Amino acid sequence: MASSPAQPPRRVVVCGGGVVGACTAYFLSTHAASPTVPTLVEKSAPACAASGKAGGFLALDWSDSTPSLSALARASFALHGRLAAALDGATAYGFRPVNTLSICLPSQPPAEPASPHPLLPSWVDPSASAAPPRVLGIPDTTAQVHPGLFTKAVLAASGAEVVIGEVERVVVHEGRVVGVDVKGRGVVEADAVVLALGPWSGRFELVKEVFDVSGLKAHSIVLRPRNPDKITPHCLFLSYQPEPGAKMLDPEVYPRPTGEVYICGMSKDEDVPDDPATIVGEPDSIAMLHKIAGRVSSQLKTGEGAEVVAEQACYLPCTNDGLPVIGEMPGVKGCYVATGHSCWGILNAPATGAALSELILDGQAKIVDLAPFSPARFLKKKSRRGV
Repeated sequence: MASSPAQPPRRVVVCGGGVVGACTAYFLSTHAASPTVPTLVEKSAPACAASGKAGGFLALDWSDSTPSLSALARASFALHGRLAAALDGATAYGFRPVNTLSICLPSQPPAEPASPHPLLPSWVDPSASAAPPRVLGIPDTTAQVHPGLFTKAVLAASGAEVVIGEVERVVVHEGRVVGVDVKGRGVVEADAVVLALGPWSGRFELVKEVFDVSGLKAHSIVLRPRNPDKITPHCLFLSYQPEPGAKMLDPEVYPRPTGEVYICGMSKDEDVPDDPATIVGEPDSIAMLHKIAGRVSSQLKTGEGAEVVAEQACYLPCTNDGLPVIGEMPGVKGCYVATGHSCWGILNAPATGAALSELILDGQAKIVDLAPFSPARFLKKKSRRGV
């Protein structure tokens, strides 16, 4: 067990303005014993990548089959509730409990009008369900936030100084981090550095030497239905086979309190571009999401009055073993990393940030055991491969 540092670091630099970086900044600045307001360095703008384009769905117990992830998710779900109370989340970023259903979308519309199932919300067309829907979550176990608004609200509440610039390298002296080199600005000195740049975390040599983090390109659209006030808080997880023999798709539909409806579900492995601002969706994937939206509800048909708010894509950070990487980088004192959360980044960001703040300021994390997520776990795998 790590011992508490004699003196907590005074200068902390968080690299990355996404949800994990924002939550880390918040919990550093609100630490009970040693509150430390960090500097946050972001290349483009806060929440410009996946943290602004994700769904924002939260689940208490969907990770229970993996004990380490279960502990992280359950702690984080509880923190979401506490943050919403502290930051007026319902108003500031659309926090609300939701009902969650599983629906099998038929490949072809039925020839005869279908009778509505009592579980189906009124805005979902009866023909959208080829079988009785199943309950996946109730308001006690599933919730949502608007991810971009959540990220920005938490970051603002942290009081962190936000520097817009590109971190080119982590500056290390005698095995200890001493700062980060920001393009066009020079070295920003630091006693501790947090790398929370999603799939871009793997661009740093000291990260690449230890583990791989790749990007999964995920597409989404945001629609404003004809009658937004008729859309109830039901999140839908769909199963859909576009045609016989085609690959099964798993689209998701999330209504938001703003009256908008978010639809996602088309993804592919792809190299991450250098600049998040250049990411665009692929026309075929966007078209399929529109088709699915129209099959779910006539309220979501663009030809019948639904307004297109966004057509977009982002990259979810993924690791080789499917677990996030959270902890101090081996061989570099004071350099911490938090990435690889895949599709659960919005859910797990609060517990990740809280645990990292404890690790940095207290010498160990208490809210959740970080051992399963340590980057050091990859050293053993690489040594076995002879790398």
